[in-house]
Amino acid sequence: MTAPLFHVLQSAIEESVHMAIHEDVGDGDITAQLIPIDDIAIATVITREACVLSGMDWFEEVFRQIDDAVLIEWLAEDGDSLEAGQVICSLSGSARSILTGERAALNFLQTLSATATRSAEYASAVADTDCIVLDTRKTIPGLRLAQKYAVSCGGCHNHRIGLYDAVLIKENHIAAHGSIPGVIEEALFLYPGTLIEIEVEDMEQLQQALQTQVTRVLLDNFSLEELRTAVELSNGKLELEASGNVTLDTIHDIALTGVNFISTGALTKDIKAIDLSMRFS
Repeated sequence: MTAPLFHVLQSAIEESVHMAIHEDVGDGDITAQLIPIDDIAIATVITREACVLSGMDWFEEVFRQIDDAVLIEWLAEDGDSLEAGQVICSLSGSARSILTGERAALNFLQTLSATATRSAEYASAVADTDCIVLDTRKTIPGLRLAQKYAVSCGGCHNHRIGLYDAVLIKENHIAAHGSIPGVIEEALFLYPGTLIEIEVEDMEQLQQALQTQVTRVLLDNFSLEELRTAVELSNGKLELEASGNVTLDTIHDIALTGVNFISTGALTKDIKAIDLSMRFS
């Protein structure tokens, strides 16, 4: 991750954790009040299934905002592959504080680890090729930067962060503007030095894009044969990105067509939270 993005990410961590604590704790954890205020506890977090870890900063931020006297000792790092039953970290401090922060902290860790785990599966599927797997904007609302960070922990890469840092011209943009050459010319004029990408749906549109100075072409729902033809037609002139019908069963064959990138929303939206557990000792 670049330094500017990391700076934004730090702010996003604080903001998203603040919102998570507010929605869970509200005016106070009334059940935790049953525990004597001076009770000190030791707890451990384990994973009940194999996963790739991600979300340490969010986990730590929960307890920093609730009680910065809670100490956390990590036995793994973001990006590590963990086995079922492995201890991730231990916590020590106020029993009330640990109980109050438990669910919010685990929610972040289980969701981001799920994203990293899914990303690792997709990265592994194309490891014998030169193709790069990209995420999309199909992220959980409010967790855009968090999930894109988790994608990188799993070995995949980030597409644009939002609508502000790259141009991706889609079908409706083309229809609204009037033509592929015209909309690309406008983009190049308005945003020099920015990634300019256009989505095409057939070979005719691809041929038009190839006559421009666009940076990258997104081949939307092309068949394997069409992807191979597109690679031949491009002949290295510009970057090619495949998207649509991308699954773990299909991604390797897509990568073998010679495209530079494959983007899929599955990295961030088709996830199942990792089963984590916090135990008091």
